[in-house]
Amino acid sequence: MERVHAEARSRLFARCALLAATAAVLGLFVPFDGGGLLIVGSGLLGLALCAAGVWWLVAHRGAVRLMGALVAVGAPAAVLALYIHGGLWPSALTALLLWAVALGCARTAMRHPDHERHGRPRAVPAPRPLRPVLLMNPRSGEGKVGRFGLVEKAERLGARVVVLEPGPDGSHPDAAALARAAVADGADLLGVAGGDGTQALVAAVAVAHDLPFVVISAGTRNHFAMDLGLDRADPVRCLDALTDGEEVRVDLGEVAGRAFVNTVSFGVYADVVQRPEYREAKAETALNTMPDLLAGGAGRRLDARADDTMLPAQQALLVSNNPYTSPDPLGGGRRARLDGGELGVIGIRVEGAAQAAALAVRGSQSPGLNVLTAHRVEVTAGSGAEPAAGTDAEAESGPDSGPDSGPGEGTSSGSRSGTLPVAVDGEAMTLPTPVVCTLRPRALRVRLPRDRPGTVPPAPPLDWRLIAVLAFRRSPRGGSDG
Repeated sequence: MERVHAEARSRLFARCALLAATAAVLGLFVPFDGGGLLIVGSGLLGLALCAAGVWWLVAHRGAVRLMGALVAVGAPAAVLALYIHGGLWPSALTALLLWAVALGCARTAMRHPDHERHGRPRAVPAPRPLRPVLLMNPRSGEGKVGRFGLVEKAERLGARVVVLEPGPDGSHPDAAALARAAVADGADLLGVAGGDGTQALVAAVAVAHDLPFVVISAGTRNHFAMDLGLDRADPVRCLDALTDGEEVRVDLGEVAGRAFVNTVSFGVYADVVQRPEYREAKAETALNTMPDLLAGGAGRRLDARADDTMLPAQQALLVSNNPYTSPDPLGGGRRARLDGGELGVIGIRVEGAAQAAALAVRGSQSPGLNVLTAHRVEVTAGSGAEPAAGTDAEAESGPDSGPDSGPGEGTSSGSRSGTLPVAVDGEAMTLPTPVVCTLRPRALRVRLPRDRPGTVPPAPPLDWRLIAVLAFRRSPRGGSDG
C-alpha cells in the first residue's frame, strides 16, 4: 500500500511540474508581442555578462578587475531595469515563479522510496564499546571541544580522551601515531573530535585494525559528518554513539597512500591553499592569488585519467569520496551516499570571459566542465603552461594535519619537477606525480548514534522525459520507469 501511495504521489507531482512548466512558457510566448523573447534573451545575456564580469574580477588586477566588478553587478541590475522600464517585470516574475514551482514538483516527483533506501548505508545494531579512545583537537572549529565540554562528557561515558595539544616547539601532534598507540593499548573503538583532515588520519588506523570509528562534529565545516547525517550544530549528540549506537560501512578514499574522507583538490584551489596566509585570510588570499593562476591561461595545467577517460589541461580538478550531487569544484555540496564504491570527478577548464559565460549559461553542458565517476584517477602536471610566477609556496600543514600528513610535505609546491600541490580534505601538501586516487569500498566501520538528524537523499538528476513518463503513466508499477 505504501508503494502504491508513493507511485500516485510521483504521478501527481509530475503532472503539476508539466502544468507549471507549460504555463511558464505560454505566459511568455502566447501574446506573440516579442516580450517573451526579450525577457528570455535579456536574462541569458545578463547571466552571461555577469559570469564574464566575475571572471575579469578574479583573473585580473587593477582597472580590469574594477571593470569586472562593475559588470558583474551592473549586468543583472540593467536587466532588472529593462524589465521595469518596459513593463515586463510582471510577466518575468510570474514565469520565474512558475518555473521554480515546476522544478520543485519535478524533483519531488523523481524521489522514490526505492531510491531513498538505496542511498542509505545499511545500519546494524552495535554493542557498547568497552575501551573507546577519542582524540580531540581543542583548536578545531574555533574551540568547539572546549565550548561544548566534550572532554568531560566523553569521559563520563567511559571513553579515554587524548587531547591533541601542540608540542613545545609548536609542532602538530601525530594523530595517526597516537591512534596506533591507543590500539596497541587495547582500544576497541577510535573516534575523533576535530576537522576532516584528522578524521581521515585516524579513520585509516581504524580500518587497518578493523575497529569501529566515531565521528564527532567539532571541526569548522565537517562535510563528512554532514553526509553521515550527524548534528553539526551540537557535537555532544555524536557522543551518543558510545552508548546507543548503530554501525554502517562506508567507503574510504586513498591518495598516494593517505586516506581522505571528502575530497582531493588539484590545480587552482590547491595552489591557493598552499599560501601560508590562507588560513588567516582565505578570501583575500584567493583574490590576490587568482590572477597569477588564471589570467591569460598562464596558470598550472593538469592532465588526468579517470579510468579510461582522459581529461587534458584542466585548471582545477576535484576528486571526491563518492560523487557530489551538484558539480561544485570546492566540494561544497552533498553526497547522496558514501558507500557507492565510486570516486566523483569534477574537472574545470575556463580560459577567458567567453568560456566563463558559457559555463554560467550552459552549466554541466558546458565544454569547460567535466563531471564523471571513476574507480581510479591518475593526475599529472600538464604539458602545457608552466606554473605562474609567485605560485611557489611552502606546503603548510593545517591544525588538523599532523606531521604525517603525506609524502612530500614541507617542500615547495611545484618548485621541483614531478610534484603537485594538493589539498587533501582541505589540508595543503605536495605529492610526487603521478598522484593516484582510489577508493576502498565499505572499508570504514562508522559508529553512529541512533538518534541523529539524518540526511535527505537528493533526487536523481532532473530528466523531463522521465517526468513525462511519470505524468502519463496510468497504473502503478514496481520500480521507476526509464
